[in-house]
Amino acid sequence: MAEFDWFQRQPAAPEAEPEDALAWAKQAYARLKAQQQGEAAPEAEPVPAATPPEPTEEPAPAAQPEQLPPPQPALSLLEQAAAQRQERLASLVAAEAESAPAAVAPAAAPAAAEAEPQLGQLDQEFLWSAEVLAAQGRRVEQVSMEEIDWLSRLRRGMEKTRQGFVTQLLDKLGSDPLSLESLDAIETLLLKADVGVEATDQVLESLRRRMNETVVDGSAALQLLKEQLRGLLDAPLQRGAPALLAPRKGVLNIWLLVGVNGVGKTTTLGKLANLAVRSGYSCLVAAGDTFRAAAVQQLQVWAERSGVAVIANPSANADPAAVVFDAIGAARSKGIELLLVDTAGRLQTKHNLMEELAKVRRIIDRLAPEAAIESLLVLDASQGQNGLRQAMAFAKAAGLTGVVLTKLDGTARGGVALAVASESGLPIRFIGAGEGLRDLRPFNSFEFVEALLAKG
Repeated sequence: MAEFDWFQRQPAAPEAEPEDALAWAKQAYARLKAQQQGEAAPEAEPVPAATPPEPTEEPAPAAQPEQLPPPQPALSLLEQAAAQRQERLASLVAAEAESAPAAVAPAAAPAAAEAEPQLGQLDQEFLWSAEVLAAQGRRVEQVSMEEIDWLSRLRRGMEKTRQGFVTQLLDKLGSDPLSLESLDAIETLLLKADVGVEATDQVLESLRRRMNETVVDGSAALQLLKEQLRGLLDAPLQRGAPALLAPRKGVLNIWLLVGVNGVGKTTTLGKLANLAVRSGYSCLVAAGDTFRAAAVQQLQVWAERSGVAVIANPSANADPAAVVFDAIGAARSKGIELLLVDTAGRLQTKHNLMEELAKVRRIIDRLAPEAAIESLLVLDASQGQNGLRQAMAFAKAAGLTGVVLTKLDGTARGGVALAVASESGLPIRFIGAGEGLRDLRPFNSFEFVEALLAKG
């Protein structure tokens, strides 16, 4: 049973904000508070089981003289040595049985699940999150604690990118009409946020064209800027890709995660597994990173937090293609809806490693031609423009279909999302804005731009 199906979430459909946004937010807050209090209502205390009456103490019988066992003959030295060898043999057999590797790590109950999101104060963070949802056409009864919690995390995660950017932008726009000087200032700010030259040129060209047509005041210029940024982020979807990437029902879905070392592929895969389980999908994980030390163990820890099984080969330097082969067979036999495949980190300049990645992709295409296959490039937002070169190199080997942007909370280069979308032509499918299990969610261009340009 899905707690909140993020894969079937309503797509962004910006509408006019309610006339009284504060009253709308207060209604949503009151509804969530009542819902949370209802769930937290104390249950009837269970009736304690009747305890049996304590037995009455009977007088202790008279102590009998202790009978000692008959003396045993002492063991000879050879007999003692034989007994010691037998004990050592039994202990070795027991230790070997405990350490025998298993091809499939069974799904375990979540060991360190994060606490469910709780409703906080009716503060600026809640009001902003509610305003963003209202602007997308949500009704009061449709607002969920999951969405409020995620928007708050996203806004906090974008803080480093937003610091200085919004303040300077509002100072440049002000209440005066848009001018050539303010356009120059906007260009500088966008480049500092690592939006990229191509994306910046597109935004400025649109603003310049509108400025030549009519007088554009500061608030109208800000709204126009938001529209242009959303347009850049959504441009890859115009090629026919669905707005929201979700596992398809009735077929096996295989998502392959690729990228260079250190971008957070294994962590991202664990969060995706949790997202799938919480959204009501059956999930299986393939530990295809067989080169990095302790990669399989790390993946198993993440999988255990979501109760997902892992297909792995415990031997050193195992063939990743063989692991994927076994995982596809296991997914089919168990009727799994989503198979997530981890891969070893590699530099895009290493030809042999890129060929190995291409081999894994060929295995997937050959064994599961009917499957819905996605190849997702995991990019570290803190790497900025370097991520673009990685995208171009991995596209040929893995047949990339989308991007997962991670570590937005640790960088001031969050604008790189616009550069990735405009210059690589790949849609951004998921974004990560923290280290927690819930800090990865499907990408929504409207919410991203609002978080990027949020005031305060």
